[in-house]
Amino acid sequence: MDTTAQHWPLIVLLIGIASVIILIAVFKIHAFLSLLFAAALVGILSHQLPGEFTNHYVRAVELSMTEFGITAGKIAFVIALASILGVALTLSGAAEKIVLKLIDVLGEKLAPIALLISGFVLSIPVFFDTVFFLLIPIAYSMGKRIRKDYLLYVMAISAGAAITHHLVPPTPGPLIMAETLQLNLGVVIVAGLLAGIIPATVAYLYSIRLSRRLQIEPPKFDEEEGVDLTQLPAFGISIMPIVVPLLLIILASATEYFGTNTEGSGTTFINFIGNKNVAMLIGTIISLWLLARQKRWDLTRITKSMEKPLEIAGVIILITSAGGAFGGMIQHSGIGNWIQGLATEGLEINYILLAWIVAAVMKIAQGSGTVSMITSAGIMFSLISGTTLPYHPVYIFLAVGFGAMFITWMNDSGFWVICKLSGFTEKQTLQTWTVVLGLIGVIGLIEVLILSKVLPFA
Repeated sequence: MDTTAQHWPLIVLLIGIASVIILIAVFKIHAFLSLLFAAALVGILSHQLPGEFTNHYVRAVELSMTEFGITAGKIAFVIALASILGVALTLSGAAEKIVLKLIDVLGEKLAPIALLISGFVLSIPVFFDTVFFLLIPIAYSMGKRIRKDYLLYVMAISAGAAITHHLVPPTPGPLIMAETLQLNLGVVIVAGLLAGIIPATVAYLYSIRLSRRLQIEPPKFDEEEGVDLTQLPAFGISIMPIVVPLLLIILASATEYFGTNTEGSGTTFINFIGNKNVAMLIGTIISLWLLARQKRWDLTRITKSMEKPLEIAGVIILITSAGGAFGGMIQHSGIGNWIQGLATEGLEINYILLAWIVAAVMKIAQGSGTVSMITSAGIMFSLISGTTLPYHPVYIFLAVGFGAMFITWMNDSGFWVICKLSGFTEKQTLQTWTVVLGLIGVIGLIEVLILSKVLPFA
């Protein structure tokens, strides 16, 4: 067998990755179309594809659409609900109540920690951009009043929100990663939350040093009216839409993990309400009830409020499902068998490091952390499928998540959100947020490598 034929699956993989990067980063084609095109291209270049169509090219296209539909079926409902839940939390004042309560409990001196925790918690159901929109006025107000640490406030918000945005479902990236890697969602949630603590702490400590070295003043905006704290919901009710779905999913996962094979009525019920679709529906219903209660809106007004978040969710679902199609076609390319062939030849592959590198390269090249997570998870599942790992595959999930956080610059929409809303210059954003996010990615990788050895859970 000649060298090209022997390594053809690798060549197909590299062509697929390159096509995604070039279409998005160079030609500025929408990620949805770029990923679907790359999926079909991988299928066309692959030698063996399953399917009923005799025409290989038609089979490649149809199989790409099938993989697209399979992915959408797994994640569409949850992403749509998460979008509604996030907007309901914001409109009802619940999100603001969570932040203000944390600041009240921790005190003004520890306000940066309160903002770090707020970003960390709110970014679980709410998209990163929305969390930053919500919290940056608080950072601005406190920076103006205290006349110092404005940079620290901004970095605390950004670091906390970015970590859970990349590591904890039901945010789209982590959700599709968990589905692609066939991981228990409860395990993923717990792992993401715990794994995010050390990088968040390191990022916070480094941000303190940055804040002392770089004195950045908050921008001058028109004064806004103060918030009427008496109109905000109670903290316990405010946190429920976030906590209840997570606890239900974790409870169902724990029941499945520690329980027996026999299912009683109690176990059946727990598994039902802990299903990701049902748990998120419960959380969303709570958030909408809270919104109706706070705003005194009727059902018509509540239904109207869902339109915008569903529009946003629709685009995310399309991109995420297209990424699933790309990952599915990578699996059909035969790359998994090629990797297993290398293993039988005695070549040891550090899949955790490889997962991090693939995600980091994808992130730097095309800018989107979500696209990086989606494509990298599909690639890694193709590589590890059928392979016996010496550690739990959740470490691959974490490696991809941290890799997708490594370095942000001008091709990342998140870079511009932080830059423009915080009042930073491009140079200041590169000096601060780019470095902090890169640090999170590297510390996360080191953490995952160590934990996979010390606590493999294989």
